[in-house]
Amino acid sequence: MKLFNTATTVGCIALVCSVLAPNVKADDWNRKTVMTFSGPVEIPGVHLSGWGVLPAGTYVFKILDSLSDRHIVQIFNKEETAIYATILAIPNYRLKATDKTVVTFSERPAGQPEALRAWFYPGRNWGEEFVYPKSRAMEIAKATNTPVLFTSADLPMEVSESIKSSDAPVVAELKRATIMAIKPTGEEVQVAEVVTAPPVQAELASTDAASPSPAKAEAAAEPPVTTAAADTLPATASSTPLIAFVGLLALGAAMTLRSTAKDSQGR
Repeated sequence: MKLFNTATTVGCIALVCSVLAPNVKADDWNRKTVMTFSGPVEIPGVHLSGWGVLPAGTYVFKILDSLSDRHIVQIFNKEETAIYATILAIPNYRLKATDKTVVTFSERPAGQPEALRAWFYPGRNWGEEFVYPKSRAMEIAKATNTPVLFTSADLPMEVSESIKSSDAPVVAELKRATIMAIKPTGEEVQVAEVVTAPPVQAELASTDAASPSPAKAEAAAEPPVTTAAADTLPATASSTPLIAFVGLLALGAAMTLRSTAKDSQGR
């Protein structure tokens, strides 16, 4: 994708794999991932008061809700007793999946924390590209010379209590917030102009007037899940030959019994 490749080319992203805690753990159903940062990290989204920057330490990332064109990601403390942030993200495609968690950052001037950019779950081509408030996205775009995703929705920057439900009003706002991208020049553009569709999505678009959702593209890009039902042979053959065979066996058995009975009477 253009956004990811450009950032890599100009050196505005720090790629972290093994730098994360060597005991990184992940759960597939909500993509729970335990990460350890060696330095402070700036995070977007709606966060607890005083937690706009995560200090060095261990944190838990989870998907709270997943829609076709966006995801809601939450960051917990190590014990999962507090939710520090609830973040809006859109699917971010990479050509090659890895077996490790990958987090990318937008580099900042010396002395300032790196800004969280994207999170890729182990074994998946799809990751989470995080969306910043417009004013902050503009600053990061200029500092890194790279387009940054943003929303201009009127969302609170800080909350006094953790957001614990996907039905919370703030989450509802995140689900319908308009997402754009801002260039280093300050020009606002559609996300599609800086995020390249994955190959499978481009192929589907040529046969479908409406561009398929990322969820459909992910389903096409990844191998289908095999279930127990799929291993069962289809019942397509007729049962008539079997009935005839059983009938012949029964007839043969009856004739044998009759012959045995006559021999017994003759004696």
